[in-house]
Amino acid sequence: MSKPLGPYVPILRAGDFIYVSGQGGLVDGVKVAGGVAAETTQTMKNLRELLESVGASLDDVVKTTCFLTDMENYAKFNSVYSDAFGDHRPTRSCVAVAALPANFLVEVEAVAYKPVD
Repeated sequence: MSKPLGPYVPILRAGDFIYVSGQGGLVDGVKVAGGVAAETTQTMKNLRELLESVGASLDDVVKTTCFLTDMENYAKFNSVYSDAFGDHRPTRSCVAVAALPANFLVEVEAVAYKPVD
C-alpha cells in the first residue's frame, strides 16, 4: 500500500461501515504507466488491499464514487472496474473532473458495509 498523498487516512472504520479514501494507480508511491486501463487495474488492486487489511472485501462495498479526467476513458474504465467487482454491483457515481492528484486519470473512493463481529 502506498502512503497517502495528503493529510488523511486511507481507510477508516466507523462502526459497521468502512470508508476508503480516493485511490489512484500508485505502486510504491509511483504512478503506473499504461493509461487508464493500467491505472484502473492498480486503483482497484489498491482498494481491494485496503479493504482486506481490515477484514473486508470488494463484495462488501456498497457505494463508490469514481472520478475521471476524461469521459472518453469511460468505456475502458468501466471494463476494468466491472472485472474487479465481478458480479457484485455497488451503487456508484462517476464524474468528470478537471484534474486529480499525481496527474491520475482515474480515482475511486468507496464505502463498505461489514458488521463488526
